[in-house]
Amino acid sequence: MLPALLLLLGAAVLRGADTLPDQNLLLLPPVNLTIVVAGLARALLRWAPHPDQVRQNVTVDYHVRIHGPQEDEYETRSTVSTCVAPLHQGLSASVRAIVRDHGRLQAASRWVSAELEPPPGPPGTAAVNLTCTTNTAAGDGTHAARYQVSLHCAWRAGEAAPADTQYFLYYRFGAETHECREYSRDSLQRNIACWFPRTSIHSKRRDRLAVLVNGSSRLTAIRPLDRLFALHAIDQVNPPRNVTAEVQGARLSIEWQKPVSAFPSHCFDYEVQISDTGKAYVQTEKRTVNAFTSVIDNSSRYCVQARATVSTTCRAAGLWSSWSPPFCLGSDAQKPSSKQLLMALPAAVCFALLVCSLVCRGCHLWTRLFPPVPTPSSNLGDLLAMSYEKAGSQDTETVVISYVDEPAAETLEHTEF
Repeated sequence: MLPALLLLLGAAVLRGADTLPDQNLLLLPPVNLTIVVAGLARALLRWAPHPDQVRQNVTVDYHVRIHGPQEDEYETRSTVSTCVAPLHQGLSASVRAIVRDHGRLQAASRWVSAELEPPPGPPGTAAVNLTCTTNTAAGDGTHAARYQVSLHCAWRAGEAAPADTQYFLYYRFGAETHECREYSRDSLQRNIACWFPRTSIHSKRRDRLAVLVNGSSRLTAIRPLDRLFALHAIDQVNPPRNVTAEVQGARLSIEWQKPVSAFPSHCFDYEVQISDTGKAYVQTEKRTVNAFTSVIDNSSRYCVQARATVSTTCRAAGLWSSWSPPFCLGSDAQKPSSKQLLMALPAAVCFALLVCSLVCRGCHLWTRLFPPVPTPSSNLGDLLAMSYEKAGSQDTETVVISYVDEPAAETLEHTEF
């Protein structure tokens, strides 16, 4: 019995030794590494094992390192690898062969490298400031098209682009690539924005959106521009629907429905804003459910609004929606406050005085109520004659008094009655 156990133990040790990598194992680097464009913002890397590599009882993996435009590294057992990255600045990568034992690196070859040259075109001719947003709308009601995602992108023409440059936009999501059909143009009739009312984008998937803007000109080559967008970073969430409020005594109850979105109800966070219009007071609350109750002064007028964002439990943090239209209730609008009355009283008094002044001026009431007081002349020499009538029994006698200025003295001449 004991000899048999020793034989079995020895066989097991020999089998284990055969599976261990040779400490003197020499790994040769891969050969024929190439990088080619395989689609919009997608490159294909290919290589082959070294033909002189000695076959041993080990598993050879490959360590891939992307140097630019975005650094990345990973391991694979295949000799073909797809790299998703912007390619308008070219791409460089390196590959080496490795052997691991229980996660620990046991042997590695030297690196081999290759480069993908940037597309042709002078600097400054490519489009700049490329931005994109997505939005979800209700579909045709069928289960397959319950929601429809639109896409809007905008950019500016490059500073060195000739005046006859024309730009064109393409997007890729998953395996599907589409060309824009609806453009907006600048004053030189160059395309500077694109609108896709319907796309193949699925907002719940984690694929990145690839967008390419290339161009053409009769004078020079136009360098393309491509970018990758994470959907959560560009998705413009719709505001909550059917926001309603009700006052019961001193309690304000607010309810709403989830936004139009492919995400279910539990995937949203909300903010509720309550505005007291009479006191210029705003209260903001965060909620994970579509209802909220607050204690209020029921003699005031209130307006409520809500906005939403997709929760981090369902995808990475993204944008908040715009606020929903305000829903107002209460009677404070018919009860002006004392502050409003104090502000309105001086204005009313000034307006009444202005009206009275205009009426009096138009009807000459000031002249009738306050006639002007006559004043004597300051120069007696300007008074040439003064006459008055003396009433008699039958005739009227006239007396004329004349004043003559003399250098030495003043003489008064008169006639007798």
